[in-house]
Amino acid sequence: MPAARDGDIARLLAIMARLRDPDGGCPWDLEQDFSTIAPYTIEEAYEVADAIDRHDLPALKDELGDLLLQVVFHAQMADEQGAFAFDDVVDAICDKMVRRHPHVFGDASFADAEAQTVNWEAIKAAERKAAGEEDTSALAGVSRGLPEWQRAVKLQSRAARVGFDWPDTAPVIAKLHEEIDEVRVELAAPPSPERDARLEDEIGDLLFVAANLARHAKVDVGGALRRANLKFERRFRAMEAIAAADGTTMSALSLDQQEALWARVKATE
Repeated sequence: MPAARDGDIARLLAIMARLRDPDGGCPWDLEQDFSTIAPYTIEEAYEVADAIDRHDLPALKDELGDLLLQVVFHAQMADEQGAFAFDDVVDAICDKMVRRHPHVFGDASFADAEAQTVNWEAIKAAERKAAGEEDTSALAGVSRGLPEWQRAVKLQSRAARVGFDWPDTAPVIAKLHEEIDEVRVELAAPPSPERDARLEDEIGDLLFVAANLARHAKVDVGGALRRANLKFERRFRAMEAIAAADGTTMSALSLDQQEALWARVKATE
């Protein structure tokens, strides 16, 4: 492996190439392909978001390194197939950033960030057309690989750009109540495969409208749900600690006793 200074991307690229070397490389790394590494790439992106949410900069440094490794891993596998190399990835994103920021690297000007975002989307549409994509829908280019909550928000935002949107949160909340009522109807129906399918459909509608409410309120759905998860975990662990201090376990308590513990923990926050 060639010598490289600390912080030099060439060092990381050389390490990855060595790990993938059929002659003495790492057996696990050699077994991987794009599809097997993709879940790790997604996981590392979430761990970056988690470090940011916790305001943990040392952890963020480590997690960004892990995420960068994912990029290098994919680029190495592509290079082995003769498709593209890491330098091509860098060149492509540099060209894209210059092309999509004509107000910075060219003579264009925009009145505000919203106008700039509209132009950004227009440039992306032109790029898709130049690449031979025939989908001209306002929803074109919304990846099916996104987490579904994130895809819901993107679909809603795209539709809103052509005017298909509620004016404020009031009708969204009304729609949310409507969807809850429809879920109640299905829950009250006799169980059957058809009823289960309808229930899944109605709960999907409910979640979709909840995401829309967050978008209108300018609340990040992922961030809000992440904080809700952390809050639940914190409170539940505190309940377990109290139960253990009392010489019992959560599973030994009745639901009423558990709810009393929940209220006790909540009151201390």
